[in-house]
Amino acid sequence: MDNTRIYRMTFAGVYPLYIQKAERKGRTKEEVDEIIFWLTGYNPVSIKRLIADKTDFEHFFEHAPCLSPNLSKIKGVICGYRIEEIEDPLVQKVRYLDKLIDELAKGKPMEKILRK
Repeated sequence: MDNTRIYRMTFAGVYPLYIQKAERKGRTKEEVDEIIFWLTGYNPVSIKRLIADKTDFEHFFEHAPCLSPNLSKIKGVICGYRIEEIEDPLVQKVRYLDKLIDELAKGKPMEKILRK
């Protein structure tokens, strides 16, 4: 798998797609944000800055204030790959986020999405 594309994708480019996916299924931007804040430790101000700066995913995760201690509880298949078997740490983190947004769009309760 060529991961170069994932490393260079900007958070600003993908964030609206996460919101669109959630909203198409009756979920909200606020729920998307809650997932991102839980996963990374970012807050509303820092997210706006990351979007304005067009931060790529490599730097987005590299500089995340506090990755959730419950990352290892995120399991399953996303984009044809089992998350827990992905060897590249950055790709795995991006796929964690993808998986959580998918769960939101599928109607899972927020409590379960955030592994509480």
